[in-house]
Amino acid sequence: MVGFVPTMGALHEGHKSLMTAARASGALVVCSVFVNPTQFNDKNDFEKYPVSVEADIELMINAGCDVAFMPAVQEMYPKGLENGEIYDFGYLDTILEGTQRPGHFKGVGQIVARLVDIVQPSYLYLGQKDYQQIMVIKKMLELTGQKDKVQIVVCPTLREPDGLAMSSRNIRLTAPQRILAGTLYQCLVSIQSKQQTTSFNIIQKECKDILAEKGLTPEYIALADANDLTLLNDFDPNKKMIALVAAKIGDVRLIDNLIINPSIADQP
Repeated sequence: MVGFVPTMGALHEGHKSLMTAARASGALVVCSVFVNPTQFNDKNDFEKYPVSVEADIELMINAGCDVAFMPAVQEMYPKGLENGEIYDFGYLDTILEGTQRPGHFKGVGQIVARLVDIVQPSYLYLGQKDYQQIMVIKKMLELTGQKDKVQIVVCPTLREPDGLAMSSRNIRLTAPQRILAGTLYQCLVSIQSKQQTTSFNIIQKECKDILAEKGLTPEYIALADANDLTLLNDFDPNKKMIALVAAKIGDVRLIDNLIINPSIADQP
């Protein structure tokens, strides 16, 4: 039994928690580190993505990881970057991250399919912060006929004391930017706390205004059905809902999300 944690490196405590969860299940823990060029729609973002190989290896050892898989680009794309498999993710590729980052999920599908094919995991450990990406990977497993072979385990987002979701991109924030970055989580908590008293469009505007006032550039603040990511115009107490946010601080792009009514069960 193999528990697999796919990453792009610059590992932090959030990644460590995924490996710890895999270790607790009794699985052989495999962690990959590969900065995938095909999922970056912005060349500058790819070039600036943090790389910390030695620190990553040390964290994997401390987390009890059994196998570190750190392949080269040629190994993952033996036929070249332009000749990978293309998967149709439908609606998921037309909203939120799909709109803001054209081609991103095409690259995600290609690389995760390739990694799963090589590692052959029983369990795939993923962090909730990348919620839409998790749904894309679920769809990829369906399209490749591996839905019943590989079980996705979604682990909670780990946060800094001010609520900022742990992310490899946080390393790139300046000290003043880091102070402001926690505003994303404050917006999500505001949506959660006001869901029974205020319409979503009003809270959405409040959050956009707050982010802009603090010097952030909001890309989206959205409310969706947590089961299929159908976008919602307003709160629906009969659905399990998720609030999602993306914003830029300088040239650093951050995303986050929060289940806003966790007592509602997932649909079968």
